[in-house]
Amino acid sequence: MKVQLNYKKLQNGSDIRGVAMEGIKGEEVNLSEKVAEKLGKAFAHWLIQKKQADAKLIVAVGMDSRITGPKLKDAFACGLTEMGLDVFDCEIASTPAMFMATVDKKHSIDAGVILTASHLPFNRNGLKFFTSDGGLNKSDISAILELAEKDSLEPAADKGKVKPLDYISVYASHLVDAIRAGVSDRVDKSQPLRGLKIILDAGNGAGGFFAHRVLMPLGADISGSQFLEPNGHFPNHVPNPEDAEAMASICKAVKREKADLGIIFDTDVDRSAIVDKNGNPINRNELIALISSVILKEHPGSTIVTDSVTSDGLEWFIENHLHGVHHRFKRGYKNVIDESIRLNQEGTESWLAIETSGHAALKENYFLDDGAFLVAKLLITMANLRLENKDLSQLIEVLPRPQESKEYRLKITTDDFVPYGQSIITELQNNLGQGWKKVPENHEGIRVQCTNKSEDGWFLLRLSLHDPVIPINIESNVPGGVNRIASQLKAILHGYAHLDVSSFD
Repeated sequence: MKVQLNYKKLQNGSDIRGVAMEGIKGEEVNLSEKVAEKLGKAFAHWLIQKKQADAKLIVAVGMDSRITGPKLKDAFACGLTEMGLDVFDCEIASTPAMFMATVDKKHSIDAGVILTASHLPFNRNGLKFFTSDGGLNKSDISAILELAEKDSLEPAADKGKVKPLDYISVYASHLVDAIRAGVSDRVDKSQPLRGLKIILDAGNGAGGFFAHRVLMPLGADISGSQFLEPNGHFPNHVPNPEDAEAMASICKAVKREKADLGIIFDTDVDRSAIVDKNGNPINRNELIALISSVILKEHPGSTIVTDSVTSDGLEWFIENHLHGVHHRFKRGYKNVIDESIRLNQEGTESWLAIETSGHAALKENYFLDDGAFLVAKLLITMANLRLENKDLSQLIEVLPRPQESKEYRLKITTDDFVPYGQSIITELQNNLGQGWKKVPENHEGIRVQCTNKSEDGWFLLRLSLHDPVIPINIESNVPGGVNRIASQLKAILHGYAHLDVSSFD
């Protein structure tokens, strides 16, 4: 008996993600070519309704390096053309490039779509959608999935056509122009990176273009760059700036090559991190601090929106050292972006929305989460700092770093996990340990300052955005402090029958 596909399970917030091929035990394919074609038809209908279009619409479609990318891309494009839309096939491209195609007037592109599942395993794939207004929202994705599941759309009499378009080269030129325009007049604008050895780790994703089409034209020595060739098996490491093995790999390469800078992207280049000349990683809180120092120099006193798990030290750095405003909001890159947009609309100046994951969106760049543009801003700063014999890491020398930090992930073992998790958070507020104080201005879960000298830190307990999990982030400024805080939390939480506290062990 054939099981009916539940299209709702393909929704991942404002994206679509699913299992696209066999290869991992227990994971059945739910994002097939047939499903991709239905999604193409559904998206075409959604776009026609949104644009209220009479003329033929154009959609640019790209993919990251995943094994299933070509077949799913072709199937999705088939669905679009069935509904009468024309398609630009952009082959391997980045997520930011597919958005930029929608604001580039030259090709009159109405929407951009990329086949990607970010850093997830090789058997996964998905789709991200853009118009010139930005990425689609959760409600848009729900509507598209509902249309695809009904599968009742009539094809157009006048079918669309597919044409090739090398848009990643156009996008790369945009980055080169932005860097040349951004450096000081005292810097050689033609080759502002001449004399710098900069190595890139693309993790065999879609970001390898950045080495040859951005860094080299700007004069950088890119010898020693690694894993630039697209390979959907990801044979070297997970393409993820948050992954410890991936960061260790680029740090080792920087030291080995005696490079001035290392750059690492995730699979579809909407996230990034860097490594300084000493092989020290600059990601998570340090990356936020670094780009905040750049933005607040350009826009003094403005608001930096971050996700909920950022450190107390970062808050001090932004507010006391840089004299900006730190607005700690919710997890989820769309959440921080939408919050920064909302603040601007209400009259509060905000030029940066950034997650600890490496998602960063700048107001000057359409509030698009763009890992390559983030790096471009840092390269401009790096070129300018050379005039003063300084480097990027000096901008965050005074950032307070915690002695210890750790994340625990507690599984909820009941199907009704959302209300169960929320009830735990509510009850915890009335059951805090001695010396623990709830942070009043908090937008997600419960954040608590642990003021005991033996703990001297904080924790954030929240409900995962999509999974039956309660993540707990803990930081401490004293040795052993994380374990002491975790032990108290375990004692408080062990009584919940449907909460697995074994990760504390």
